[in-house]
Amino acid sequence: MDAATEILVNIADLLWSAPMAYTVLGLGAVLTLAMKGVQFRRMPDMVRQLREGSDVTGGLSSYQALVMALASRVGVGSIAGVATAIGAGGPGALLWMAVTGLVGCTVGYAEATLSQTFKRRVTDEDRREAGEDIGGMPYYIRHGLNLPKVAALIALLGLVGYGFLFPGFQVSTIAASSERAFGIPPIVPALVVTAMIGAVIFGGTTRIVKVTQVLVPFLAVGYLILAFTVIAVNIEAVPEAISLIVRSAFGQEPMLAGMAGAAVAWGVRRAVFASSNGLGEATFAAAAARTSHPGKQGLVQTFSIYIDVLLICMATGLMIVVSGSYNVTDASGAVRIDNLGDVPVGPNWVQASIDTLAHGWGAGFVAVAVLLFGFACLLAYFYVASSNLLYLVGGKKSPGWSLVLKLGTLTIVFLGGIVPAETIWAIGDIGLGLITWVNLGSLVMLAPLVYRIYRDYERQRGLGLDPTFDPQALGIKGADFWTESHESAAAQAPRS
Repeated sequence: MDAATEILVNIADLLWSAPMAYTVLGLGAVLTLAMKGVQFRRMPDMVRQLREGSDVTGGLSSYQALVMALASRVGVGSIAGVATAIGAGGPGALLWMAVTGLVGCTVGYAEATLSQTFKRRVTDEDRREAGEDIGGMPYYIRHGLNLPKVAALIALLGLVGYGFLFPGFQVSTIAASSERAFGIPPIVPALVVTAMIGAVIFGGTTRIVKVTQVLVPFLAVGYLILAFTVIAVNIEAVPEAISLIVRSAFGQEPMLAGMAGAAVAWGVRRAVFASSNGLGEATFAAAAARTSHPGKQGLVQTFSIYIDVLLICMATGLMIVVSGSYNVTDASGAVRIDNLGDVPVGPNWVQASIDTLAHGWGAGFVAVAVLLFGFACLLAYFYVASSNLLYLVGGKKSPGWSLVLKLGTLTIVFLGGIVPAETIWAIGDIGLGLITWVNLGSLVMLAPLVYRIYRDYERQRGLGLDPTFDPQALGIKGADFWTESHESAAAQAPRS
């Protein structure tokens, strides 16, 4: 590693250090207390909203918005990230991942609620044909906090990062996994993924939504079925595995004595990173849904975090622990548990877990899973990048800049599979870290507004009503989409 890259890596590590994860957890805890555990009390509303779909004409349904958000939340981090948490924090990290998912998901609620509140109609033909509205981080920073320069900065960082940097990371992982499993030269998966992405993104937003809507549920369900099968094959080890997870989470496991702090730290960090909770990635999909109240989409996005952290991540972790396919190394480098020898932490541990079901299947299955999860995540990245571009061009059609974004995305997708990306990783981590800290600061400042919207939702539900949103009645400024909708509805109402 050269000196410049080392400096970038150190900056990235500083941005992504423990304070970020604990800021998300702390904000989630405050919101959980303030909103009286809305993520638990309103579980029936989450399911009902998904079943009912869109409440008004136009826009994505809540289910479609959920799937689009899951595409960014569920990725290779749900495989490799969980293994890393176990390797550095012990099995107890899984318990703290679950706790963080349950408590911290109110941050996702806040992101989605604000995205809905300050969304806008767009004149871009592609988005209008897809029936979408547009919103997300830049919109609630601009219209909720009245900080246009900060909003423009975060939109620019999002455009460059998700359009020209971050896709390379996913393809790098795909290429490495394919090479390990099948001995395929990296250029082959690079070409394949580039062609797949090109075929979708040149088909417009409607095609992205349709492909994602089919691919993500298929992947999630298929992966969960395999994980539960591995757990079932090792069913006799499940009680001891659960006991080990609990004991090590609280420092009661002799082999892992003194690692309770590491279990907490890694469990919290990986839950935040794997779910993108607080990172703002899912805010654009949340805004695209057409619903009658922002609180509804807040609940839907809370449910998406449950699916990622409490289902997919926990299934991955339990699969690894019950099969004994893991090592644990403490902060000093001392090996506490050595079940796999020199097998490196990451997807290889999931491969070893699957091999307990059918020897030799693990490497191939994980390579395919990484390919498909990565492909879905790449679609989500492009969606985020194009949403940021629309903000920067004022929501209007911009075929020139749109073409530049598409070609740039395809270029980094291809290069990500064949070029060592250590420096790009560091630069990308810095960009995403900056985005996340700005987003978290904005959420903290907007938390009272989130609470006001939550109270309005609860009041209407308490009266037995299907909640509708009137920002003027709540004294909320800048929610032009909703204000215009009310004025239009009033104009069309029959006069007595």
